[in-house]
Amino acid sequence: MTEELFREDATLAACEATVLAIDEAGLVLDRTVFYPLGGGQAGDAGTLTAPGGEVLTIADTRKHKERPGAIAHVPAQGADVSAFAPGTRVTARIDVARRQAHMRFHTATHLLCALVPHPVDGCSITAGYARLDFHMNEPLDKEQLSAGIARLVAGAHAVRHRWISEEELDANPGLVRSMSVQPPRGLGRVRVLEIEGVDLQPCGGTHVANTHEVGDVVVTKIEKKSAMTRRVVLGFASAAP
Repeated sequence: MTEELFREDATLAACEATVLAIDEAGLVLDRTVFYPLGGGQAGDAGTLTAPGGEVLTIADTRKHKERPGAIAHVPAQGADVSAFAPGTRVTARIDVARRQAHMRFHTATHLLCALVPHPVDGCSITAGYARLDFHMNEPLDKEQLSAGIARLVAGAHAVRHRWISEEELDANPGLVRSMSVQPPRGLGRVRVLEIEGVDLQPCGGTHVANTHEVGDVVVTKIEKKSAMTRRVVLGFASAAP
């Protein structure tokens, strides 16, 4: 098991950890600040630093497919891992700029969910863009949605997470907006993300602490992917064409 420090504090940039194992999937640590790919959000990148000063570049982070509860830190191709044998104490440090982009976009997708009251059947959150696929056939207006996001950002709504029991979730099935990614079961509790006065739904991802931190995120594209799917793509205003 890898202790997931990012679940309780998405602002942690680094931590001390011990290498538990190395295999084809990557390096497994006893604790980490690295978020693994999941729930539509891309995995973190960053570095591991050994006691001797050796630095290992981590290109991606994934949930380990063969070790339940473990997180695999994927080294850059061709990287030398000889200084990172099991038992080695390391400093794990994420790429903060990449994480900040993920946090801003992920919170922005929740704002978008509040503006478009339809189920979500696809999601992708990266450092360069985010997209949501809504199960609907009505048209959407790019400028109207961008203005709605800007309004919610300017409202400076608090963003926080809490845990509810699986029984509470079962009693409130409307909390689950995603058709493609269901909350993990079997732990007895489910993490929910609340944007005060705006949105509440299960989510295990990393987020900003206030909608004001989302900044200038706009709708860059709306696509009709099928008769019942409308794709909304988000980008940073500074990067928009």
